Amino acid sequence: MKKLLIIQTAFIGDVILATSLIEKLAGFYPHLEIDFLLRKGNESLLQGHPNLNEVLIWDKKEGKYNNLYKTWRKIRKNNYDVVLNLQRFLSSGLLSAFSGASRIIGFDKNPMALLFTERFPHEIHATQQSPHEVERNHQLIRNLTDNQVLNPKLYPIMKDFALVREEDSYVTISPTSVWFTKQWPAEKWIDLINRLPRDNKIFLLGAPSDKEACRHIANTSTHPTVEVKAGTLSLLQSAALMKGAIMNYVNDSAPLHLASAMNAPVTAVFLSTIPEFGFTPLSDNSRVCETAQDLTCRPCGLHGKSACPEGHFKCAEIEVL
Repeated sequence: MKKLLIIQTAFIGDVILATSLIEKLAGFYPHLEIDFLLRKGNESLLQGHPNLNEVLIWDKKEGKYNNLYKTWRKIRKNNYDVVLNLQRFLSSGLLSAFSGASRIIGFDKNPMALLFTERFPHEIHATQQSPHEVERNHQLIRNLTDNQVLNPKLYPIMKDFALVREEDSYVTISPTSVWFTKQWPAEKWIDLINRLPRDNKIFLLGAPSDKEACRHIANTSTHPTVEVKAGTLSLLQSAALMKGAIMNYVNDSAPLHLASAMNAPVTAVFLSTIPEFGFTPLSDNSRVCETAQDLTCRPCGLHGKSACPEGHFKCAEIEVL
């Protein structure tokens, strides 16, 4: 085996969790060329990764299907021995099934799974503990390596750490999410900030689109040292900042997995989704906060929703500190 491709073109958190496979494979096969296919916009996560040969990018927004064809041509040209497909969608299934690789490994829920050489279950349960997503992914390489599961890992460079170096004790908060029902309300974050020690700096993290929400939280809080970093840091710079924090407060969203990949201390707030799905933090110093109420409506789905289906949003009634 000389060349291997990992396919994960979903969201930021999915790419971060997939890096555990890079760690495992690089440890077992030091001379293996490992490439990674992701969606455009996520490539900065893997910038300068020491164990990757090439990062392939599929632009899903502009000319999605034309770019899918170009991506397929690129994959065929690279002559991979093994393709690992971490997704359960048709497009990634097509790329895998017609990759030309002699060994195609993926999940049995993929529509093209019958054309894979090896298929594994992807088990998510609402009523019992599911395997962690990292464990589910590691199934795919069990026959290539062994049963030990490694954690995800990112590689900010020294410049990233230098840019965010802080001498004082500080906390980071990532208060937003793409989904309303995954996002602890702003007033809850403000209350938490006001209860944090006054001698701790507080940095609010997020994407450029989160800047206004973070400004509102910062301006409404009475804490003396709240600074909005949303939109000013790259993903790897945010990861570097989280590494040095005394605590990182996050929703069930991508920053949770950034913390895991840096083994940074993290407190994760789960609202409409539940820890049993298998996306909990993996840091040595980590905890999960969720409602103590027995809500028949929770979880209301595997992913977040744009509004509470019941109209009460009781799953957001959580005590955090």
